Amino acid sequence: MSGNETEQEFLRKYNIHDFDVPLTSVDLVIFTIREQALHVLLVKRGEHPHKGRWALPGGFIDIHRDRDLDATALRKLREKTGVEAPYLEQLQGFGSATRDPRGWSATFAYFALIGSEGMELRHGSGSDAASWHPVDGLTAKDALAFDHPAILDVALQRLRNKVEYTSIPVHLLAEEFTLSDLQRVYETILGRPVEKSAFRKRIKEGDFLEEIPGKQRHGSNRPAQLYRLRAGHPTVYFNRVMGAGG
Repeated sequence: MSGNETEQEFLRKYNIHDFDVPLTSVDLVIFTIREQALHVLLVKRGEHPHKGRWALPGGFIDIHRDRDLDATALRKLREKTGVEAPYLEQLQGFGSATRDPRGWSATFAYFALIGSEGMELRHGSGSDAASWHPVDGLTAKDALAFDHPAILDVALQRLRNKVEYTSIPVHLLAEEFTLSDLQRVYETILGRPVEKSAFRKRIKEGDFLEEIPGKQRHGSNRPAQLYRLRAGHPTVYFNRVMGAGG
């Protein structure tokens, strides 16, 4: 910028295409619980590179439609699942000259938690299928396209760490659930049991659930009270981690 040139004059002449810029995208790690196991949503790529391989859903930023990274993530989430995730968090950025054979690329990864009950998945353009997969084994180096095993591994670690001290597992359930349902979600993610009475004390202290009046689940044992997330209640951060005793 010359000495007398204003910023507006400089910007009118500036052309981003005068410089090499990386491919820039958003990738989504969308978790759910199915068949008492943690699953992640994958799409089968219908185009090169890595045609025919499973990958995390995502796509390039649309500078005409997306006002920011969160908008890109929400748009791709709606395109793949048709719904808004009750929990969406930016994970971190990944970038290198080798992660994509098309050239230097950077992606901003997000992880989302969602209940899969009644959801109709969409694979959209650029992919041939979309389905839920158990996370076990998917962090191996060659399990997924691009560097997606590494992204999934970071997302898993973030999820497991946050489960230790927050209420976010509630977002993996249907709208109505029992306290036993919620405890099983915690145990599924942590990979270990938690003590029932200590767990229920913890949930009660968090005060983020409410009973659904007059609604119970009937089974072989005594009826179980149904709960739902308290409307407008933010994520609870507990003052201690989830120990084996709750």
